[in-house]
Amino acid sequence: MNRRTILGSLGLIGGLAAVTPALARAARYQDSGGGRPGPLNLITDVAGLKVGQAQDVEARSGVTVILADTPATAAVDVRGGGPASRETDVLRPENLVQQVDAIILSGGSVYGLGSGDAVTAWLGAQGRGFGFGPKIEGIPFSPIVPTASLYDLANGGDKNWGIDPPYRTMAIQAAESVSTRFALGTAGAGYGAKAGSLKGGLGSASAVMSNGATVGAIVAVNSAGSVVAPGGKTFWAAPYEIDGEFGGLGSSGLSASGDEWGAARPNPRAGENTTIALVATDAALTRVECQRVAIMAQDGMARAIRPSHAPFDGDIVFCMSTEKRPLPEGAPRAFLVAQIGAMAADVLARAIARGVHDATNWPGVTGQAWSDL
Repeated sequence: MNRRTILGSLGLIGGLAAVTPALARAARYQDSGGGRPGPLNLITDVAGLKVGQAQDVEARSGVTVILADTPATAAVDVRGGGPASRETDVLRPENLVQQVDAIILSGGSVYGLGSGDAVTAWLGAQGRGFGFGPKIEGIPFSPIVPTASLYDLANGGDKNWGIDPPYRTMAIQAAESVSTRFALGTAGAGYGAKAGSLKGGLGSASAVMSNGATVGAIVAVNSAGSVVAPGGKTFWAAPYEIDGEFGGLGSSGLSASGDEWGAARPNPRAGENTTIALVATDAALTRVECQRVAIMAQDGMARAIRPSHAPFDGDIVFCMSTEKRPLPEGAPRAFLVAQIGAMAADVLARAIARGVHDATNWPGVTGQAWSDL
């Protein structure tokens, strides 16, 4: 029964009395002692997910494939003004397909979207994908592989690839190498990335909630905005750090005037700056609930990057539910979804800082990584 029905049936006073017990039950489920990282502190702490990566050193670009063991419910929230994406419309709540087989984060801007074609073919060859009813000989299933790409075309790598960009090859290499363990920093989709004036990278983190659900994030940080406060090396995400996972500097260095961004790119151009991410949980969520979690997770990007969601960014956050764990009974479902969304924002902020913290410069290149500050 929704709030309108309650109030229409019972009147204002009776309606509030009916809602109060539900809120009281919700309070008992507030996070008490949860939020610690999972065993790997990676998105693969979420049961049912594996990650594979590949990079082209000469091209200074790469691909990260997040593969679900079985189709997973998914949604997407796009906030940046210059996104590069594939199969995001299929994730709209009113559309037919409810689940995805994989999600790809890639370098290469529009060229990197070809990685989605490659993984689609790779999965199709294994008989995976969406279909109406049982498999019929001669009619392939249709794998659902949403993809988001960041702009790394101007980072000095060799992009003279003619009609054969390397993203198809990298995507298949990444899909064939999926594992629960993977590298952070200058790896995969974060290989060619910059984070403001610092070297960007691929980050990930996880948390186990007090109700038993696991939330994870993976992100390729290629932002125009700065991930550190002015005058030092303190990450904007410092209040969310756990166990010194990105330097352990604390929050004392966090200060800035309203128009002071820190180590941001001095002259960002439209479409050249993108932070692309996936948050995931093993809690069984519907597609609409995944949509809300994706929206809430965008706050993690805003906590970790100053500014974010600007006209020249292409910021995208996917959300995926592997549905391995039923939501606990007793609390209102909306409250539990809110818990997961809030945790997803915290975990994404941590993943962004971890990606830049672990990033190193490309071979033979001198520049400013976080460790050089």
